[in-house]
Amino acid sequence: MRILALDSSGLVASVAIVDGDATESETIAEYTVNYKKTHSQTLLPMLDEVAKMTDLDLSLVDAIAAAGGPGSFTGLRIGAATAKGLGLALDKPLIHVPTLHGLAYNLCGTDSVVCPIMDARRGQVYTGIYEFDRNELVVLEDQMAVSIQELGERLHAFDRKIIFLGDGVPVFRQILEEQLMAGQRIGFAPANMNRQRAASVGALALRYYRDGRTESAAFHKPDYLRASQAERERHERERKEKKGEV
Repeated sequence: MRILALDSSGLVASVAIVDGDATESETIAEYTVNYKKTHSQTLLPMLDEVAKMTDLDLSLVDAIAAAGGPGSFTGLRIGAATAKGLGLALDKPLIHVPTLHGLAYNLCGTDSVVCPIMDARRGQVYTGIYEFDRNELVVLEDQMAVSIQELGERLHAFDRKIIFLGDGVPVFRQILEEQLMAGQRIGFAPANMNRQRAASVGALALRYYRDGRTESAAFHKPDYLRASQAERERHERERKEKKGEV
């Protein structure tokens, strides 16, 4: 089984070809860029390069996996549009992999609690809490958008080492170490594992495929978890207008 995986949910753009089944997978190719370019500039050229380098006929992939949110609103829309376009053109099913699930899967096999954090601005993070039963991802608390303080309160319930990863780490590392997680065993993923990777999305997608968790390209849409900044600002203006404040 061969999966084409895409992740443009955060600062990183990543494309991978993953081969195998639910019990064993192999990354055939992975192209990841973390640079100052928009995903609309990078994602399709990266896909084209991966296909050329691996002599891949896209019509022969079994499914297309996409990191489906939460994350950057623009990045998610670009990833969703790319995945939907390929799925419709190739008549292939899509596999919606929640962003934080895919990020946590970078640390597949660890015996620690895994807590990916993505900076959601205004003191909030997109996060989830996970562990592994051998190579199976176990969701302890599913994806959510919460304040970093609330996340710290939730994590105090776990009497085990907790490993953090994601683009929220450099933003909140100091407060985690000095205030929220004082007295608990914590660690941080190494640099090569602490950002989104399409290979992890693809490996997890193989398990979803086994469980029948696919969808039509026509019905695929991202999970944003909260309103965009533009929507929040519009709602605030409407609220003020109703109260006669403007």
